[in-house]
Amino acid sequence: MKWDDLVALAKELPEVAEDASHGRPAIKVRGKFMAGFNPNAKAFVLRLASVEEQDFLCEVAPEIYFITPHYKGYPAVLARPAKLGKKEARGRLEKAWRLQAPKSLVKKFDAG
Repeated sequence: MKWDDLVALAKELPEVAEDASHGRPAIKVRGKFMAGFNPNAKAFVLRLASVEEQDFLCEVAPEIYFITPHYKGYPAVLARPAKLGKKEARGRLEKAWRLQAPKSLVKKFDAG
């Protein structure tokens, strides 16, 4: 998966925009970080609900997910673009969106 593919999937969700975070490409909903690209690790950064989720993903799918010391203790995980499938990416992005979007926007989205 390429960055542009990830951005396109994210933009299927309401009020998502491509932006920057710490000088790097990012995807945000109403200015809140959902995902980004870490050029040093050559990986996508995906916002998670908890550090426990980070540990879980790295344990069950180490071929896709990993962390570096920088992300230890922060609710995010790194994903290898070549190993991240479209279905998995879409699910991760929606979870990140639900975490970061205002509750009223999530409610409106769920109402259809």
